[in-house]
Amino acid sequence: MTLSREPSQLTYLLLQVRNPEDPIRQHEIDCFALALGCPTENIQAHDLISRHPDREQIDQVDAVLIGGSGDFSVARGGPWLPAAMSTFQDLHQMSKPTFASCWGFQAFARALGGEVVHDLSRAELGTLEMSLTEAGHEDPIFGPLGSPFCGQLGHEDIVDRLPADAIRLASSKKVENQAFTFSGKPIYCTQFHPELECYDLVQRLAAYPSYLKKITGWSIDEFRQHCHETPETVQLLSRFADYLCRLATP
Repeated sequence: MTLSREPSQLTYLLLQVRNPEDPIRQHEIDCFALALGCPTENIQAHDLISRHPDREQIDQVDAVLIGGSGDFSVARGGPWLPAAMSTFQDLHQMSKPTFASCWGFQAFARALGGEVVHDLSRAELGTLEMSLTEAGHEDPIFGPLGSPFCGQLGHEDIVDRLPADAIRLASSKKVENQAFTFSGKPIYCTQFHPELECYDLVQRLAAYPSYLKKITGWSIDEFRQHCHETPETVQLLSRFADYLCRLATP
């Protein structure tokens, strides 16, 4: 791969798993763009539910992004999910630079042979503390976080087993697998949302009030009092963009 541009000039393909009427579709693009330090025009959204992207779409961008899912679950599956799984297998085989959060984290794990289960007892929602593994401390993107660190989470599907070639980077008290990468591949996956600050998470939950009530029992105002900003975690994506540019250095 040869890149000779600044991080702000990099282009991305965002694979979205959201209903057409989901108000968070544009919000997701905006949040990724802000965290990556690029214009929103640099992020091309693709509806993964309708069809998987072709090789030309993937080759035309510098990196692929995968985010949350609104109403969809990796554990419950769906008729469109096998095609999506094949896309993630292709990204892995190609060593395509990829950053996947939340649903994308779970889907990537399942696609490469991991196990994903639905478990409300281990659901996490809000600003929560996590710890780096030894590999996380040594990783150029995760290491600067320090340990412990906090991130924004919202999930009830759990990655119980990582793919055989995955390297665990972070864990929380409830969930052992919070982030992973693959040895020698520019692919990073996080259960938490490094593209979101507390304010952004509150905005999303306002669009899914029943989800907030099911997990926490709180109103949106009560929830707002229990979360805080996580600027150090948001920097993960800017370091990912810097890392893509360093890959081009001879």
